[in-house]
Amino acid sequence: MRFVTKNMHAFLDYPVALALIGLPFILGLGNSNSFALLLSVATGIAAFILTLLTDHRLGVYRIVPYKWHLIVDALVGLVFVTAPFLFSFSGIDANYFWINGAAVLTVVSLHKPEQASEID
Repeated sequence: MRFVTKNMHAFLDYPVALALIGLPFILGLGNSNSFALLLSVATGIAAFILTLLTDHRLGVYRIVPYKWHLIVDALVGLVFVTAPFLFSFSGIDANYFWINGAAVLTVVSLHKPEQASEID
């Protein structure tokens, strides 16, 4: 049941990056460890730059192959799921990273392989 296409993913990237930058301030992240806020914001900035550079519909420069983008997303998901354990996040900090990590890993795992006619 893989249904997340390259184009769908492209339209998700920018809002997710902006959410990773802004939500930590709205939610008050950093109560258990100030690194929680920094990790989210830095990841959001990196995700925004990666999206600008990715070879998909909304990429501006299209330098990074889409497959590499998916690999980076998977790594970010793994880091987010493990961050609460590695950095002693608790409460909202831990839940924020577990939920975001699970969401990223879900999107990556539901990626639909591209058909030759679907490649931009």
